[in-house]
Amino acid sequence: MNTTLRFLTFATLAGALTAAAGLQAEPYHGEGHLLGSPDDLSWGPVGSMGEGAEMAIIEGDLSKEAPFTMRLRLEDGYEIKPHIHPAYERVTVLSGTLHFAHGEEYDEDATQALSEGGYAIMAPGEPMFGYAEGETVFQLHGEGPWGIEYLDPADDPRN
Repeated sequence: MNTTLRFLTFATLAGALTAAAGLQAEPYHGEGHLLGSPDDLSWGPVGSMGEGAEMAIIEGDLSKEAPFTMRLRLEDGYEIKPHIHPAYERVTVLSGTLHFAHGEEYDEDATQALSEGGYAIMAPGEPMFGYAEGETVFQLHGEGPWGIEYLDPADDPRN
């Protein structure tokens, strides 16, 4: 199977598989190259983040112990309430500005602006929060299983 066909098959699979937590895709196992452009991504809702946030899985199954890569797209002003993750979170901002901070209380003044090319790495169980300035797209990668736990259950749109 040539690289283009392999990618199109992968992109079709990624777009077709959905779950309550978001889109799912198979992990890439290094056979050839996985190439694509932003236009190839299939965006969908993020059940754990609610309206104003969308995700596109590039590779991986967030429920499995395996690598994953995804993109998140947030509308202008979207607030990410204080939360934690079960594994390291590695973020690179692709467009817009992600204002981000470490802490248990949401405080816009405590955030650092991460513009295009900015990055952040957060340890498991460390509380964080932030907001988007302008439509913001960032790439997140790590190891599953992945999840999010809001410090205040009232902030969780799944409740």
